[in-house]
Amino acid sequence: MVEHIGHIPVVGLVGGIGSGKSYLARGLEQSGMIAVVDGDLAGHEVLQRPEVKSRIAERFGMSVIDRSGAVDRRKLSQVVFGAGTAATAARTALESIVHPQIKEILAEQIAAARVRPGLLAVVLDAAIMLETGWRDNCDVVVFVDAPLEQRQARVRATRGWTAADLQSREDTQLPLSAKRQAADYVVENSGSAEAALARLEQIIRNLLPCGGSAQRVGPPESDSLPKP
Repeated sequence: MVEHIGHIPVVGLVGGIGSGKSYLARGLEQSGMIAVVDGDLAGHEVLQRPEVKSRIAERFGMSVIDRSGAVDRRKLSQVVFGAGTAATAARTALESIVHPQIKEILAEQIAAARVRPGLLAVVLDAAIMLETGWRDNCDVVVFVDAPLEQRQARVRATRGWTAADLQSREDTQLPLSAKRQAADYVVENSGSAEAALARLEQIIRNLLPCGGSAQRVGPPESDSLPKP
């Protein structure tokens, strides 16, 4: 657990793919009192760095670089996601290139967020936080849980993934049971999304001095949020 000046907690969100954790993070962010640091966005930023693109091209070949000179994430994913030894080796190589730089970006963004006037907390939304050691940036970790069937439906609707696609991605991460056990709190997101958001708000309030003075940290109840 890290020590934070001003007692501004950093809350890490983990969960299965399609569990709705990014939706919950966006809901909290609407209040303006919660800053969200997005691991996926940091990953995108790293892939745009010239030195990273050069190392990726050297390791994986120009077939994963598109005509504009950008990393073709779809083609790169086809190389690194899979159960075979070649895919495992490729994924390890990619992680050695990008993970240290992503960790630096996350730490910088958390530090910058924590000095914002009126900020109550920072939420780190990073699916592979536990695998990479990024948990060191957090005071507590919350596991967002949802049934497999719901998660499959969500990624099918939002990403066009099949059940096999989802399984192949999750096979490269820690088992969900291990993530749940490693977390400090669990938020069930199998029913009302508003109820899950309220539970996460309560967890954050409990981390604040005097319970945050009973101040609501999420968006007003009348706000309409997209379904996760």
